[in-house]
Amino acid sequence: MPSSLTCAQDPPATLDTVGLVDQRLGNAGTSGSAPILEDGDVDPWALPQLKDTGQSWKELSTAGRVLQGAAGFLKACGLLGSLYLFICSLDILSSAFQLLGSKVAGDIFKDNVVLSNPVAGLVIGVLGTVLVQSSSTSSSIVVSMVASKLLTVRASVPVIMGVNVGTSVTSTLVSMAQSGDRDAFRRAFGGSAVHGVFNWLTALTLLPLESAAAPLERLSALALGAASLQPGGRAPDILKVLTRPLTSLIVQLDADVITGRGTGNATNSSLIKRWCGTEVQTTAGNSSTCAAATGGPCPARNSSAAEEQLPCRHLFEGTALADLAVGFILLAASLLVLCACLALIVKLLSSTLRGRVGQAVSTVVNADFPSPFGWLSGYLAILVGAGLTFALQSSSVFTAAVVPLMGVRVISLERAYPLFLGSNIGTTTTALLAALASPSDMLISAVQVALIHFFFNLAGILLWYVVPVLRLPIPLAKRFGDLTARYRWVAVAYLLLSFLLLPLAACGLSLAGSTVLAAVGGPLLVLVLLIILVAILQRHRPAWLPRRLRSWAWLPLWLRSLEPWDRLVSRCCPCKACSPPQAAAKEAHCYENPEVLASQQL
Repeated sequence: MPSSLTCAQDPPATLDTVGLVDQRLGNAGTSGSAPILEDGDVDPWALPQLKDTGQSWKELSTAGRVLQGAAGFLKACGLLGSLYLFICSLDILSSAFQLLGSKVAGDIFKDNVVLSNPVAGLVIGVLGTVLVQSSSTSSSIVVSMVASKLLTVRASVPVIMGVNVGTSVTSTLVSMAQSGDRDAFRRAFGGSAVHGVFNWLTALTLLPLESAAAPLERLSALALGAASLQPGGRAPDILKVLTRPLTSLIVQLDADVITGRGTGNATNSSLIKRWCGTEVQTTAGNSSTCAAATGGPCPARNSSAAEEQLPCRHLFEGTALADLAVGFILLAASLLVLCACLALIVKLLSSTLRGRVGQAVSTVVNADFPSPFGWLSGYLAILVGAGLTFALQSSSVFTAAVVPLMGVRVISLERAYPLFLGSNIGTTTTALLAALASPSDMLISAVQVALIHFFFNLAGILLWYVVPVLRLPIPLAKRFGDLTARYRWVAVAYLLLSFLLLPLAACGLSLAGSTVLAAVGGPLLVLVLLIILVAILQRHRPAWLPRRLRSWAWLPLWLRSLEPWDRLVSRCCPCKACSPPQAAAKEAHCYENPEVLASQQL
């Protein structure tokens, strides 16, 4: 009891703080509303009403208007230039990951015995996409394997699910560049988490259903049978046209090498492209007899045509470095440029989108239709996300551009969620058009795989968006954002656990056999569901629980609080960025007290 009295006597009133913590946990777990911070009753997820502190345009003198116009023009140029370099750095980052992980990804994909296991197929899709940082590359490998009869359509469905999950890692990496500001990091990481949580929930929900009844395979086959396929052209590759002049001067990769490794056509050649075309040189015959007899040139049989390969012109052409070394160089350089450009974009956006301009942009982006048609706003956002992704030809670029806008409070999480869902649909439509441009022997397989990808994302929207109560990714993403604002190392833990450690563990268990997977994974799944059920009853119906289960005070501290883990991380990383703010530490001290904890209804 003395410890609780000491805690209660610390200024300010810490029992109120404990109440705020309890209220925060209740809100985050039930309605999905934003937490109440110790700084006051401020919703960190709400978009503020921006006030224009400067002079209006009419109040400015002629010189002031010229200066403001010039400053605005320079900011716009800087923003466009930074955005261009940011997109180029994402392209180089993808090339770096392909150089580092293409051989491993190819070895993973070509093991069709492993891919026949649905859980292993899902995990391999995730890991393969994380390694090559390109869902298009992973999808093309799957299409080639299906067309080559190395993989059945049914076995390709879990892999496509994993590809969809793995593509959300890019936005998570981009959000971590905003970790310098806790508030911006909360919103940016929450925005990236809502995309990953949606993909994971959809995959984990549809994987057992697909294994039992194969609805996606049957639906895609039905749609394929009802359509008369005509090979078409590729989608307009607008983004590549803009970025290729710069990225092609740095590095060029041979995509056929990755696909060959995945389909079993093993090659030890380097992924770095060395030859970019051929030049035909024709040498005329040197026979004066035929020329004199015919009065014209010699016949074609007396001439020779030689093809000369033209070398590529980029920074690493003809380098003696291995692909791994080039990959590490490009990875470091692209991450440096990406972080610098992102920081500059955030600064320029914060400076530009303020006052009336920021309020106007925020109002337009987050506007709703008038009642009773307000529910249509989200579906319009889905169409906008799909259209922009189709135009950009890259879902990673679109989601990576939305995340910084969330950090500077321009786009709300509730509006970014349907934009991300539309981005998932947009990337499947581009894949469908690319499939229609496939050779005739691969056309059917390519289109069916693209349709499976499309129906998978469409089913996710029906599950987690159509019914407002089931929009679970939003409150879960807010909870992740609150945790990362308080403990920044949680972002790294989420990244490693979601996209590396847990998938590897699940893959290992699935490869050990279905019996081992059921024996280990079954009890763990039941335990997780039981903890969730008890937590829900603690918040809503504590009287239904035994007295001991009405709080978690009886558990060891390291099982009910992140504070011991935070102290461990702080010892390993004694920097200001890793430590929680002082108010949060005091709040956690009171919250850890078993007697205070037992007195609260969690």
